[in-house]
Amino acid sequence: MDTSVQQAYLDAFKGSFTSLMRWHHLDEFWHTFKNQADDGWYVYHVGDTPPESPVDKDKLVTFIDEVDALLHKEHDEDYCGIVYTDSKETPSYVKIFDPNNLGVSCGYSEKPPLPGWILSRIPPVELEEALYPPNNRRSWWQRIFE
Repeated sequence: MDTSVQQAYLDAFKGSFTSLMRWHHLDEFWHTFKNQADDGWYVYHVGDTPPESPVDKDKLVTFIDEVDALLHKEHDEDYCGIVYTDSKETPSYVKIFDPNNLGVSCGYSEKPPLPGWILSRIPPVELEEALYPPNNRRSWWQRIFE
């Protein structure tokens, strides 16, 4: 993959996001999202090999319906707060956190939990490898700059 595309994906991942805090906000968002959906979306389950091509609209809508049902079932809270988007009106990047892998809910972490799934218009990269390279890879290059 072109390094500029990889960097664009990582920049988007680290960009500005807004939470869909309440369940009715998420319901409204999915409604808007599905009405605007087309064949240009990548569905990435973080931890798996990133997809090389976007899914068609039918698969995207099926995924949204299934992940929404999972979130409602497994995130037993009166608020949502685990889905984030770069735009509620015209999204191009959506982070969906797995209710069973939320990690520390407040405070600071050296390695915060990654989303469970990401919907994006940009071809995804393997996030854990890109964001948290193995320590043996860090040590040699850090010595150069000490």
